Amino acid sequence: MCGRFVITSAPAALRQLFGYIEQPNFPPRYNVAPTQPIPVVLVENGARHFRLMRWGLLPSWVKDPRGFTLLINARSETVLEKPAFKRAIRRRRGLIPADGYYEWKAEGGRKQPFFIHRADGEPLGFAALFETWAGPNGEELDTVAIVTAAAGEDLAALHDRVPVTISPRDFERWLDSRSDEVDDVLPLMAAPRIGEFAWHPVSTRVNRVANDDDQLLLPISAEEMEAEVPKKQVVRKAAAGSADDGQGSLF
Repeated sequence: MCGRFVITSAPAALRQLFGYIEQPNFPPRYNVAPTQPIPVVLVENGARHFRLMRWGLLPSWVKDPRGFTLLINARSETVLEKPAFKRAIRRRRGLIPADGYYEWKAEGGRKQPFFIHRADGEPLGFAALFETWAGPNGEELDTVAIVTAAAGEDLAALHDRVPVTISPRDFERWLDSRSDEVDDVLPLMAAPRIGEFAWHPVSTRVNRVANDDDQLLLPISAEEMEAEVPKKQVVRKAAAGSADDGQGSLF
């Protein structure tokens, strides 16, 4: 799955890689979380565009979003069947620029976060599906989900699901939604090749969405991981007495 990710590449570098018309200028983000606005690249009128969308897809047919499950991921195996995704996979495919993501692995009765990134350090594009939800009062909200696949042999050591990443050579193929045919893009919804990604353990500070700084990406040692255990317990006790939604904005 993918529940937190990172955008650290310079805006100009991402614009060159993804080829969108707009020239947005935004700071790096080290802890992007669900319900926040995130960048999505899509094709509209034959050109690629940069749009901000809420991370958490809302199908157009939802009447009351307050009672609908937050869909941050879409399983590649069932996107053609699930009512929430079966139209989007045919007509509304996008790419989410990123530089890596976090995953949590259960170790010794606790969950240890890891930062996962391309082994060559290059940016990546998450496969995404989007929908525009229209409310009863005429309001509209662009929403998006990240497509996931079963993890390959290496990444399965961390989690059984991984976000689908689209190679730059396949950007055009994935974004082309001029027809309802999906046979051409189905092979793209697969796990990364073995060795394509690398990872290392990071501080449990990433667990708190309000923490958003470059220190989150630093690898930590086994000794530091052990030292964080009591700190984590203290944070949990403190959190029990206070509410913090931790949700900010992309910019």
